[in-house]
Amino acid sequence: MERKIRMGMIGGGEGSFIGPVHRIAAFLDGQIELVCGCFSSSFENTKATARALFIPENRAYRTFTEMIEKEALLPEGERMDFVAIVTPNDLHFEPAMLALENGFHVVLDKPMTFTLDQAYRLKEQVEKTGLLFALTHTYTGYPMIKEARHRVRRGDLGKIRRIYVEYPQGWLSGDIAGENKQAAWRVDPRRAGKGGCMGDIGVHAYNLAEYISGLEVDELCAELNSFVPNRILDDDGVVMIRYKGGAKGMLAASQIAIGEENDLTIRIYGEKGGLSWRQEEPNTIILKWADKPNEIIRTGSRYMSSFSQHNTRVPGGHPEGYIEAFANIYRNFALALDCILKGNEPKPEYLDFPTVKDGVRGMQFIETVVASSESEDKWIKMIN
Repeated sequence: MERKIRMGMIGGGEGSFIGPVHRIAAFLDGQIELVCGCFSSSFENTKATARALFIPENRAYRTFTEMIEKEALLPEGERMDFVAIVTPNDLHFEPAMLALENGFHVVLDKPMTFTLDQAYRLKEQVEKTGLLFALTHTYTGYPMIKEARHRVRRGDLGKIRRIYVEYPQGWLSGDIAGENKQAAWRVDPRRAGKGGCMGDIGVHAYNLAEYISGLEVDELCAELNSFVPNRILDDDGVVMIRYKGGAKGMLAASQIAIGEENDLTIRIYGEKGGLSWRQEEPNTIILKWADKPNEIIRTGSRYMSSFSQHNTRVPGGHPEGYIEAFANIYRNFALALDCILKGNEPKPEYLDFPTVKDGVRGMQFIETVVASSESEDKWIKMIN
């Protein structure tokens, strides 16, 4: 790179959880710099955040509309190259659409939009403009997830028969919305949308299964639960899945599993063998065979695929964690954007991050799960 890629940020002000995570991830490789922001609906919060991040006062904006429109008027050598949107779900669509309409590339938190219709409109705009768009399904950034994807799609396991994916958490096992800002909007359908637990973490599990296997959901049967009294949105759920091509799946997500932290786990079984990975042990995948001992595959080994090696940062034995996985999405996005700005074709490894198509698939999943849970028929086709 001849210069850093310039980022603007919407959301992520003081008191935010995910905003600082995005910034750490974006800055980790020294390829991206933050040049402007509208960090909060409170202008005082935005100004305080800007001061803490050494953003000039004139690049701290009162609204996201003001930010995008004023940045678009700046000289090409000064204005932001892309915007990262790290707001609650109800504030994803409008700033993303406005950014695309003004020629800015976009990094957006998941789920992509508040409604499925918004997801379709955003996809249409991305395709119309040809701008770069990344969705931060963080777990796809782990080197071992990329290795698992490579081995499954290479055919090492044979034709896939069964996928189990689960994501248990326990932090919403009680009514903490009144005291926890992060909980408050996640349990509010006016902010989160139709999906509670399924929209927050279930969609991660769904995305991970499709990313590794390459299989698409054909139909599903879902049961959603709200265990905490007076909670409107689901805080727990189980989904039985039929994939195109004949594979079967089981997806479970819960935020009332007391004692659990972020134990995202996936197991895939084919005609020849099986594979398992845990987010709390991210450096390892285990390959399982009928006629020989299990194989332990570790990050940082020379036998890894080019995609895994490209996203491995430290020698074997050193943890490749959540921040590094998040940073891989930003690094690949920045490398791809640098190529585009120079008129070059990005390498396939650079383009290996979730896109607007993954965002649409995620919203289709949420919509279908809620519809199935409310339906007497239960088994319903994936909404397209």
